This record gives sequence, C-alpha cells and structure tokens, in this order.
Amino acid sequence: MAELKVTYDKTANAAYVYFTEPQARVRSVHVYPCDPVGVDGMINLDFDEQGRLLGIEVLDACSKLPEYLLRSAERLDAGDS
Repeated sequence: MAELKVTYDKTANAAYVYFTEPQARVRSVHVYPCDPVGVDGMINLDFDEQGRLLGIEVLDACSKLPEYLLRSAERLDAGDS
C-alpha cells in the first residue's frame, strides 16, 4: 500500500493529504472549494495543469479526520497538545 503524506496544523485546525511524490514540486493551478452543507466543513481539492488531483485540504480537521491520522501527521505548528 502506498504511504500518503499528511500534514496537520493544530492552531489552524487544518490538515493536508498529499497525492504526489514526497519529493515532487508540483504547483497547484486550480483549487476547487467544497463546502458541503451535510458535512459542516470546508474541503479544498487542488489540481495540477493536467487536471490531476494533487491533494486535499481539510479545515476543521479534528472533527473530520480520524484521530490516529492527525496524531501521525507531520506537524506544521509548535506541536502543542
């Protein structure tokens, strides 16, 4: 199974799930914001110039993603619990 890179900023309560190679420097050229009423949160989909999905940003991440995923994510904040 492929390993996904996930980053988490507890201060912003935002997580990002990457679908690109960790060393790849791919630029997002289109962001598709999703604000589904039934989910009560914001999710942004990032696409490259060929229309490939690069990653997903999840706002209000602590209520939308499993705790184990956020615990194992690379922290972008000070790491305070």
